[in-house]
Amino acid sequence: MNSSSPEKPYAIACDRNREPILAVLRQCLPKRGRVLEIGSGTGQHAAYFSSVFPDLEWLPSDLQENLEGISLWRQEAGDNCLAPISLDLLSDNLKLPQADAIVCINTLHIVAWKGACQLFAAARDVLVPEQGIYLYGPYRYADRPLEPSNVQFDQWLKARDPASGIRNFEDLTQVAQDQGFVLDDDIPMPANNRSICFRRVAQQ
Repeated sequence: MNSSSPEKPYAIACDRNREPILAVLRQCLPKRGRVLEIGSGTGQHAAYFSSVFPDLEWLPSDLQENLEGISLWRQEAGDNCLAPISLDLLSDNLKLPQADAIVCINTLHIVAWKGACQLFAAARDVLVPEQGIYLYGPYRYADRPLEPSNVQFDQWLKARDPASGIRNFEDLTQVAQDQGFVLDDDIPMPANNRSICFRRVAQQ
């Protein structure tokens, strides 16, 4: 099945942002191990990044209704792209599978804030010191105004679902810190997005 097959879900943003994201992932992912991708969406990123990192197992995840589309994209990937699993950040009993790194792209502004908080709480129980979480998406900063394009995007998100919206960087950093993570990098990306890397630290 080729990439133009109509059965596959497709998001043009995945094609646009995959190379800039890749440049950061090359710096923050481990050389070997398993990467858990949370909010895999269409599955395009899972197929692409797993092909670029053949020494990593790439485990896609999303809500149950999105797994079929991810599986279609997985047919283009190598054996290191694992079968997608059902995962809901809003689950009251959220548990993450074993992983050596976590990647979460364009998800935290879609899911309710509870999902962001539960992501770090669950990741604390899975990742060991020096392992990390990579986040990509738009963020709001206390020391500067939100970009006009992101103002419009935030309004659109909240009109669609009042529980969603562009998250405050400082709030997210505090949640991460409370769960034993420190900020390693905050990198500007195209289209007013950011790459944010958190690293698990040993408990004091």
